[in-house]
Amino acid sequence: MLEMIWFLLWGVLWGVYFMLDGYDLGLGSLMPLLAKTDGERAQVYRAMGPFWDGNEVWLITAGGVTFAAFPATYAVLFSGLYTPLMLILFALILRGVTFAFRGKVDHPRWRQLWDVALVVGSFLPALLLGVAFANLFKGIPIDQEGIYQGTLFTLLNPYGIAGGLLFVLFFALHGALWLSTKAEGELQERAVAWARKIWPWLVLLAVIFLLATLRQTNLYANYVANPVLFVIPLTAVAALLAVRVFLALGAWWRAWFASAAAILTTTLFGVIGLFPNLILSSLDPNFSMTVFNSASSPLTLKIMLGVALTFVPIVIAYQVWVHFLFKDKLEEDEAAYEEGY
Repeated sequence: MLEMIWFLLWGVLWGVYFMLDGYDLGLGSLMPLLAKTDGERAQVYRAMGPFWDGNEVWLITAGGVTFAAFPATYAVLFSGLYTPLMLILFALILRGVTFAFRGKVDHPRWRQLWDVALVVGSFLPALLLGVAFANLFKGIPIDQEGIYQGTLFTLLNPYGIAGGLLFVLFFALHGALWLSTKAEGELQERAVAWARKIWPWLVLLAVIFLLATLRQTNLYANYVANPVLFVIPLTAVAALLAVRVFLALGAWWRAWFASAAAILTTTLFGVIGLFPNLILSSLDPNFSMTVFNSASSPLTLKIMLGVALTFVPIVIAYQVWVHFLFKDKLEEDEAAYEEGY
C-alpha cells in the first residue's frame, strides 16, 4: 500500500513540475518569436523572474522522491541515462545563470549572448524530458543487473522524438498563455497569436503520439482493465479543448489554468498507465524496475510520508503566495532594473 501511495505521489510531483516550470521552459523557448525589442525581451524575463527558481523546486522534489522511495530505480535511472540527464542539468544551470548575468553588463552583444543561452536552456530540457518519459513508456534496454545496454542515440527513436516534440509544443503553448496573462499591448497580442497557432499543431501531434503509444507500448492495459481510469485522459482532452474555447473568449487566465490541467492530467495518464513499472525493460519485462522490487523499506516509506505530508503543503503555500504577490500585469518601466528577479 505504501509503495502505491509513493508511486502516485511520484507521478503527481512530476505533473506539478511540468505544470509550473513548463510555462518557464515554453516561454524561454518562444522568446525569439515573441519579443522583438530589448524592452519586450526584458518583459519576458520579468514574466518568469519571480517564479522560475521556485518552480524548479518540484523537479528537485520529484528527483528526491525517486531517490528516497525507489532507490534502486534511482540508481538505474541516473547511471544508465547519465548523458541525457546531465544534458538536462547543464541546460537548466545555463538557464538559471542567464537570469542572474544578463543585466550585469549594459551591452547589446552581452544581452544577446544570454538571450541565446535562455533559449537553449529552455528548449533542450523540454525536448529531453519528453524524450526520456516517452522512452520510459516504451521501455529501455536494461539487463537483469539494471545496466543500460544502449547509448544516447538509442533513446532518440521516432517514438522518443515524438514525445520530446509533444513536450516542447505543450510547454510552448503554456508559456505563450502565461505571457498573455502578464503582458499588454503588442507583446500580449503576439503571445495570444502564437498560442492560437501552436494549439492545432499540439492537438495533431497529441493524436499521433496517442496512436503511436497504442502500437509501441502497453500503456493502455491498466485503462482497459479498469475503465473508470479513462476519466483521466478524458479530462486531459476536455482541458485541451477548453484552452481553445477560452482563447476564443479572450479569457487568458482561464486558458492558462486549462492548459495547466491538461499538462497535469496528461502526465498522470502516462504514469498510471506505466504502473507498476517505473523503468520498463525492453529486453525482458522481468528485468523491469517496479514499484515493488525497487522500493525502500516500509519504515522508510512511512517516515517519509509523514515528512511529505508536513512539508509539501508548506511548499504549495509558498508557491501560491508568490504567484499571488506577482499576479499583476507587467509594467514596462519595471523591466529597466533587476529584470531576472
